[in-house]
Formats: sequence, structure tokens, C-alpha cells
Amino acid sequence: MEKTLNVQGMSCGHCKKSVEGALKKLDGVSKAEVNLEAGKVDITFDESKVNVEAMKEAIEDQGYDVTV
Repeated sequence: MEKTLNVQGMSCGHCKKSVEGALKKLDGVSKAEVNLEAGKVDITFDESKVNVEAMKEAIEDQGYDVTV
């Protein structure tokens, strides 16, 4: 399944790495791609293993705000 989340506060390569890294650590996330200009993260995941709430939490734990 694919989902795009709006993430506020990402501004640089470090932000991109933090968010992508946190998401890829979750079991079930196969792809996470940050678009800094758009403030979005495209995520490909297996919904039987991980849910959107867990992904939001992983991003928020890195210090960014997620708006759906």
C-alpha cells in the first residue's frame, strides 16, 4: 500500500535522512521517500505489519509535525 504524509519542519538533507531512516526501521515499510520542497513523504508499506499511526509516531519522534 502507498501513503503520502505531509510533514512540517523538514528543511535539509539531515531532515530527509532522519525521517526516511526512522520509517525504514519500522517492520513493514519497504520504501520511504522525502520530498523536501513539497514537505511530503511517500511511503510504501505492508498494512498487515504497520499502520499509519505508527509511521506518524516514528516521524514525530524525530521532531517533525505530521499533518494528514
